[in-house]
Amino acid sequence: MIDTAFMITSFVTLFVIIDPIGLTPIFLALTQGMTASERRGVAIRASLTATFILALFTLFGEAVLAFVGISMPAFRVAGGALLFLTALDMLFERRTKRREHQGEEATEVEDPSVFPISIPLIAGPGSIATVILLAGQKPGIEGFALVMSIVLAVLSLMLVMFLVSGVLERLLGKTGINVVTRLLGMLLAALSVQFILDGLRAFGFAAG
Repeated sequence: MIDTAFMITSFVTLFVIIDPIGLTPIFLALTQGMTASERRGVAIRASLTATFILALFTLFGEAVLAFVGISMPAFRVAGGALLFLTALDMLFERRTKRREHQGEEATEVEDPSVFPISIPLIAGPGSIATVILLAGQKPGIEGFALVMSIVLAVLSLMLVMFLVSGVLERLLGKTGINVVTRLLGMLLAALSVQFILDGLRAFGFAAG
């Protein structure tokens, strides 16, 4: 039976972390001057590359942690702290500025699909930590399938936003994108605290 609550919470967490709405204007800037078909190709390549990277960490992330002697509850606390810092960046616009800086560093690169769009803007530390945390909550093949279905759903939505990026930017405007990013940051802060509490509870430090 599909765990609907897990699916919804996981989708929201990953959507907020990847932040397709905030990435859309950066994608536009990185693909400025390209034809519609070239921009579409960059969007598809970036999405496929990010999917492959996140699938690898969903499948092998916990095994890597076990190999280096890190327990899942400890990673849950650390991952929650990392996501909380990301939330603070979103609330105070530091994340957007950093992403724009990463985009500026790659302006001379002919094809920005792998760097910086796929790595680190989509498949960065936050999203990688998130898929490992989610896979840890639902171990096994069924858990992998659930997490990957969420990854595919979020990245498919992001791909659609990239493909209609020009229209979306005109509709929301810079102010609209900033408002949405801050709202998502508040939501992520609450979700990250929940990850930390879950990790502490596993250690017996927090009440159920």
